[in-house]
Amino acid sequence: MFTNEDIKQIEQRGSSVQTVQDQVERFKKGFPWLKIVAPATPQKGIQVLDAEGVAAAASYYEGAAINGKCKFVPASGAASRMFKDLFSGLDALKEGKELADDAPAAKFVDKIADFAFYTPELFGEQSCKCPEYRKDVLAKTLTDEGLGYGAKPKGVLKFHKYTDGEIRTAFAEHLVEAQNYMRNSDGTANLVVTISPEHQQLFEEAYAEVKEAYEAKYGVKYNIEFTFQDKATDTVAVDVDNKPFRTETDSLLFRPAGHGALIYNLNKLQEEVVSIKNIDNVANERLLPETATWKKVLLGKALKLRDDIYGYLRQLDACEDVCSDECKALCDDIEAFLSETLCIEMPAAADCKARVEALRAKLNRPIRVAGMVKNQGEPGGGPFIIAEKDGSTSLQVLESVQINMSDEHAKNALASATHFNPVDIVCCLHDYKGQSFDLLKYVDEDAGFISSKSYQGRELKALELPGLWNGAMSNWNTLFVEVPLATFNPVKVVLDLLRPAHQN
Repeated sequence: MFTNEDIKQIEQRGSSVQTVQDQVERFKKGFPWLKIVAPATPQKGIQVLDAEGVAAAASYYEGAAINGKCKFVPASGAASRMFKDLFSGLDALKEGKELADDAPAAKFVDKIADFAFYTPELFGEQSCKCPEYRKDVLAKTLTDEGLGYGAKPKGVLKFHKYTDGEIRTAFAEHLVEAQNYMRNSDGTANLVVTISPEHQQLFEEAYAEVKEAYEAKYGVKYNIEFTFQDKATDTVAVDVDNKPFRTETDSLLFRPAGHGALIYNLNKLQEEVVSIKNIDNVANERLLPETATWKKVLLGKALKLRDDIYGYLRQLDACEDVCSDECKALCDDIEAFLSETLCIEMPAAADCKARVEALRAKLNRPIRVAGMVKNQGEPGGGPFIIAEKDGSTSLQVLESVQINMSDEHAKNALASATHFNPVDIVCCLHDYKGQSFDLLKYVDEDAGFISSKSYQGRELKALELPGLWNGAMSNWNTLFVEVPLATFNPVKVVLDLLRPAHQN
């Protein structure tokens, strides 16, 4: 299947021939559908807290012992999708066409003065609806004629302008958030930001612009690490016949394997508690009190879950006779806890020893607590209860492509789902003996994706690894908590910056 040149190319990427062969086989056999038991809802699977519950969870976080905290921010890739409509409008204007006044590109130009990156020096103080003016504004936004935003990463784009004249990038807002709810006891705030190598200088410059001012203003010391998605995690592409896709130079084509590859980055962290939030999900600082409160709620819930699990594991360790009445009663308590708290229903065990070991294995896993918001038509994975291969059940975040729409039960489960995942996640990554989990052991390799793409007009198939908050965390202990929609303010398209959460 592979030539000597192919093998050299594979090994230079840090991969192996066996890994690439396995990927080709995966294209051939595909991924199995996950068996959905039911959507996770407030009735079963999603915790909805009252004011007392919110206060208790936040308070638990404030008093918990933590072996290091870190904010993990996926921020790789350019903002080209954010400006897709603007590129289309610019292309149309260049072709001599006119834009309808309600077209996204036209709306953008009309509101240009409301964006944080607007300056009269660049865009002019007088506006009009004429094609030449619209073309000029779009070009100065997207291309090197001006800001060049069409080729820059979201993290370094100017998102917010404050009444005192301060202008903040999305990355800067993450710095402000981190010092609020992810500060360590020594006054430091650790952030790991995953970026593309070609964007590192832009991020370094954006950080340098605010570092000293923010550290002085907030009394914090930042520790920032920029990391890259390892090229070794890229997956080979195949053609429509599931044969390795070859470029015009007859070399193999490898593609980034999606955000699931970031499990390797996450696995390198030494901190115990990690908060995950996408680069574009930030808001004006006036909303930070509510955002921080609910982040502390998720943190408190994760740490309470951690401590409960640690307690059960230590009690299991103390069981000298696994068939004693005392140990049986403990196992009953653990099974009730797993069912009521994590929606894990355990299959019957063969004997006392097998029961204890099965419960130990379920308990001693990484923990994630994911915020869930009510469905508002936004894109995002949904919370479900699924049947596992071992006969148990679990809570999982599924994307629509993982759901078999030809299965009536699965289709109805999707239709009746009440919430979706805004990627607001807190993780506990140490076991009850203080050691870091090897997160790669908890990935469900059967939870990846195959998608259709193209290369220079030729059709191909691309393979995505199990998503970071999907299959990569399948075998974690999972808890879902409802959070307010006000804590979810993503910027998927540039016009989202006109929403109230991004304006003064």
